[in-house]
Amino acid sequence: MIHLFHRRITFSLALTIGFLILIIIGSILLSLPFADKMGQTTNYSDALFTATSAVCVTGLSTVTTATHWSFFGQLIIMILVEIGGLGFMTFAVMLSNFAHQRMSLGARMLTGEALNLNRPSQLRIVRLIIRLSLVIQLIGAILLFIALKPRLGIGKGIWYSIFHSVTAYCNAGFDLFGPSLEQFNNNPYFLTVIMFLIGAGSFGFLVWRDLLTYHIHHKLSLHTRFALTVGIIILILSIVGFLVSEQNLKQFSGSLNEIQRFFNTLFLAVTPRTAGFVSIPYTKLTAAGVVITIILMFIGGTPGSTAGGVKTSTIGILFLQSIATFTGKEASFSHRRFTRDNINRALTLFCSAILLIIFATLLLTMTQPLSTHNGIIEAVFEAVSAFGTVGLTLGLTPHLNLFGKMIIIALMFIGRVGIYTFMYSIFKSHPTKQSYRYPEEEIIIG
Repeated sequence: MIHLFHRRITFSLALTIGFLILIIIGSILLSLPFADKMGQTTNYSDALFTATSAVCVTGLSTVTTATHWSFFGQLIIMILVEIGGLGFMTFAVMLSNFAHQRMSLGARMLTGEALNLNRPSQLRIVRLIIRLSLVIQLIGAILLFIALKPRLGIGKGIWYSIFHSVTAYCNAGFDLFGPSLEQFNNNPYFLTVIMFLIGAGSFGFLVWRDLLTYHIHHKLSLHTRFALTVGIIILILSIVGFLVSEQNLKQFSGSLNEIQRFFNTLFLAVTPRTAGFVSIPYTKLTAAGVVITIILMFIGGTPGSTAGGVKTSTIGILFLQSIATFTGKEASFSHRRFTRDNINRALTLFCSAILLIIFATLLLTMTQPLSTHNGIIEAVFEAVSAFGTVGLTLGLTPHLNLFGKMIIIALMFIGRVGIYTFMYSIFKSHPTKQSYRYPEEEIIIG
């Protein structure tokens, strides 16, 4: 618990309030006339939508980022993406270090909650997060500048390189080119750099810490080993899935050669892990390709990263638990059993996410102007994309009415803050052990 205005509030509520304040500040700045290229006041619902999308590192937008926002507006979006991606508490720690002030225990606990750290002593990782993120984004910007300088010149090339390095690393799908990255679908180098940044951001800060300190400790934590294993398996399966469903994008054989189509297939497998960039229009994919994308958006990236979704560890634990149930064994990995709390949290998160997406999809189908043929697919795709903080769309976002914008805003916010944090902030409590237990009794299942 921490104190705010002489009132005790939970860490979850404090985090939720922090994100809300950041979104409100961002929306006010984006609604100012000089944030618009035409010097006009942006409709507040669009400014709020964009600010939420930026803070929640999603990338969905009701207006075109490249043509609607001025340099000031684009700069605000990039700053919101950076703060939202790394976590505003990370920046609080950074400012505290610069001021040579020791953080209070409450602030340290709050930071641990924001970064999914088990112990306040792990806050040393915050410095690693800041340094590592800055270095990776700088390298990414330099590599992007090599490709963009011939196209845009030095000044514009530098700005575009920095902007897209930040949004790619933070797994936000904002771009300054118009139709996302479609004009680069014939440039394997550019796509590879973006994929490197996306992967680096969705890796997870604890995983990075373990990998960078492996030469010292000569071991990896169970979390890191599990995250890497599940992540690699999902990546391989997604690549194979797209190769089979799209047959190496044969529909683009007239404009792209075989190598370019292969790199675009890799891009299709990487970007739904909550990045939101597009090199191939999703409206031109097969139905199977769209379904694979929805599944990947729902899964998301590694816990403690800039990615969203239910996270790879959740899916991995539930899969192993299912196998263990069928075989009559206990769920385990690398000679370690998962705790009952781990399994319960994973199951609760999975079921809550499914129910939330179903409810949001129902509301979208009842209130939004959907196409007659693929309306349900558009609604599901948009809902999963928003909850997973991905930013991909089949074209529904620009046509959302005010109610639809509020639904997507809520999904993006819950997806970024986290279902557990959001629900705990509502009920203003954390789960506690009961002093009594009811007798057990079985019911029929299946």
